Amino acid sequence: MRIARDTDTETRADEMDDARREVRRPEDTVRTRRKKRRKQSGILTFFVFLGCFAMLVLAVFLGTALFMWMDGAQSKNNGSLAASAGQTGEDAPQASAGQTGEDTPQGQSQPQEVTYTQAQLDELTAQARQEGAQQEAQRILESLKQDLAGGTSAVEALRPLYPEDILVVSGGKFNFVPIDRGLKASTLVQENVQVLENGQYVYREGEQIVSHRGIDVSKHQGAIDWAQVAADGVEFAFIRVGNRGYGTGAVVLDERFAENITGAVSNGIKAGVYFFSQAITEAEALEEAQFVLTAIAPYRVECPVIFDVEKVGVSDARMNALSQQERTQIARVFCQTIAQAGYTPMIYCNMETAALLLDWASLEDYEKWYAYYGETLYFPYAYSVWQYSDKGKVPGINTDVDLNISFTLWE
Repeated sequence: MRIARDTDTETRADEMDDARREVRRPEDTVRTRRKKRRKQSGILTFFVFLGCFAMLVLAVFLGTALFMWMDGAQSKNNGSLAASAGQTGEDAPQASAGQTGEDTPQGQSQPQEVTYTQAQLDELTAQARQEGAQQEAQRILESLKQDLAGGTSAVEALRPLYPEDILVVSGGKFNFVPIDRGLKASTLVQENVQVLENGQYVYREGEQIVSHRGIDVSKHQGAIDWAQVAADGVEFAFIRVGNRGYGTGAVVLDERFAENITGAVSNGIKAGVYFFSQAITEAEALEEAQFVLTAIAPYRVECPVIFDVEKVGVSDARMNALSQQERTQIARVFCQTIAQAGYTPMIYCNMETAALLLDWASLEDYEKWYAYYGETLYFPYAYSVWQYSDKGKVPGINTDVDLNISFTLWE
C-alpha cells in the first residue's frame, strides 16, 4: 500500500483535469446528471433494503413474544394443577433443569415444564377415585332419602342399586340372591305395561294389546255368575281343584270346583286348574298329582295344570320346614306326572318362593305363574302369567278376586 504520493505528479494531473473540464463542459454536465440519478437510485435502494430489514426484525420480535406468551400460559396452567393437588414444598413436581429465576428476563413469567413421578400420579388417581366414590355415595343416599320420603318402601328403593341380585325380604332379613344370567330371561318391557283407568293391567306391543285377561277363583269367591264374567272380557280362569291341609295333611276337593269349571267353560272362558300343595314327600306329591288328574278328567282343560307351592304364614305349617332341594324335587314329581298325562304343567310362585324356596334352574323347563302386586317388572326370569292384584273387581263376582294377565293363550 502506498503511504505518500509524488507532489509533482499530482500537480500535473490536476492541470490536465482542468483543461478537460474547459473543453468538454457539456459532456461533464451529462455525466453529472447521470451520477446524480445513480446516487438517488442508490439512496432509494438503501431505504427499501432498510424497510425490508425492519419488517424482518419486527416479525422475529412478534414471533418470539408470542412463543413466550404461550409458554407462560402453559406454565401458569401447570402451576394451577400443582396447587390444586396440594403439592407444595418437597412434594411439588420438579421444574426442568436450567429454568431458574436468574435466567428469566425481568417482567416476564417464568416458563416451567411440570413433570410428575409415578408415585405422584398414583396419589392423584387415588384422590380422584376417592372423591368420585364419595360423590356417588352422596348421590345414592340422597336418592334413597327422596324415595323413602315419597312413600317408596325400603326394599323397592334398594332394588335398583343391585341390578345383579334379586332382593327379597324373608324372615325379617334382606336376602340378595345372585341372578343367573344363564337361565331364560324375561323379555317383557316395562314401557309396554299399561294400567287402565279401572286398575286393570294390559301389555302392549305398539298399538296392539297382546296380553290376555284372566282371573283365578276358589270357593272363597262364592257363587259366580260366569255369564257376566265372560261379558266383561275375561278370557281365561284358573280354578282351584283342591288343596292339602297345612296342619292335617288331608287332601280336599274344592267344594265349588265342578260348579266353577263348568260355568267358565260353558261361557267360552278357557279353564286351567291349580292345586294348593303341602306335600312333604315325593309320594305325597305323586298323590296330589293323581288326585288332580282324576278330578279334571271329565272336563275340558285347555290352560295349564298348576302346582301352587308357597310358604304359609303359620310357623308350624308342614311344608315350611322343607329345604330348597326337597321342595324342588316335590315340585318336579308333580309336574312330571301331569306332563305324562298330556297336560301342560305350571308352577305358581311369588318372589320369595322363586328366589329362596325353589331351585329355579332345576325347574326351568316348566311354565311359571308369577305373583307380584306392583307395576314394576322386577323379576328377571321368564314367566307366562302375571298375577298382579288380589283386590280385583269383576262383574258377576261378589268378592275381591285375583287378577292376571297372560302373555300367551293356550289351545
